[in-house]
Amino acid sequence: MRIAVTGSIATDHLMVYPGRFADQLVDGHLARVSLSFLADTLEIRRGGVAANIALGLGRLGLRPVLAGAVGTDFAEYRRWLEANGVDTGLVHVSDTLHTARFVCTTDTDQNQIATFYAGAMAQARLIRLETAARHADGLDLVVVGPNDPVAMLRHTDECRALGVPFAADPSQQLARVGAEEARRLVDGARYLFTNAYEAALLRQRTGWTREEILARVGTWIVTAGPDGVTINGEGGPDLVVRAVPTARAQDPTGVGDAFRAGFLAGAAWDWPPEDSARLGCALATVALESVGTQEYKLSAADLLIRIEETYGTAAAARIRTRLSEVL
Repeated sequence: MRIAVTGSIATDHLMVYPGRFADQLVDGHLARVSLSFLADTLEIRRGGVAANIALGLGRLGLRPVLAGAVGTDFAEYRRWLEANGVDTGLVHVSDTLHTARFVCTTDTDQNQIATFYAGAMAQARLIRLETAARHADGLDLVVVGPNDPVAMLRHTDECRALGVPFAADPSQQLARVGAEEARRLVDGARYLFTNAYEAALLRQRTGWTREEILARVGTWIVTAGPDGVTINGEGGPDLVVRAVPTARAQDPTGVGDAFRAGFLAGAAWDWPPEDSARLGCALATVALESVGTQEYKLSAADLLIRIEETYGTAAAARIRTRLSEVL
């Protein structure tokens, strides 16, 4: 399966605050907040939702096509992605704007406060998927991730026009779109990815009930951090896949992206959704144990141990051969 991943490509500035944000919030004074948190550490890492997902897929041997917009400072990042199995041929390089920046502070409860500067991402609307779709290898799936909102709508409409299945992952950009735009982003998606909060926001934005959304998408995957993942499909029972536990949590940034890479890899290999989610949860935990969204290392042996300990020997046996082939 040839997968194109559209969305943000960014540099992450990750800081750690050795306290709890909640302790600094004063009831009755939240209408006007002026807070500064003294961070202990700063890590500057490669990131961006599309790049994170694509890198995970690349490490699993799928050679995804990355489609996003960056600045002229992208050369070293491009080499890194290509070395990790990502096709960067559809990346648009702006000659006037910087690559997007994500600035995030995490507290001791793993809560986060973040700011995202779009920069060159605004030019993602100039990218056309038709070139890749008309390529000899074609496109089997397009992930429409958080991006310039105009680009997200354009890519979604392109998929419909080209007859290419798409996965809707509107994520934090749900806050930037109106009702009709939110509906366009998800209607007809083969897969819909949200976390639990975004699921509620999506219902609010679209005005659709849970049942109405399920009638318009193939599979709705809702992540809930340490509470695992729920896989929803119209007319069938919900499947709940628990998270892979860890006592070594380091940084939650990019954990959802790692999950998506694992799930989409399983889908590309024609695994049932439950097994795809199990691989996704295992990748998510590996990413959680690293600082930075792309710093984790993958090995078949490690993933299989995690899957067997969490889901049992039968689950590990079903996916052992494929993981051993690609890792």
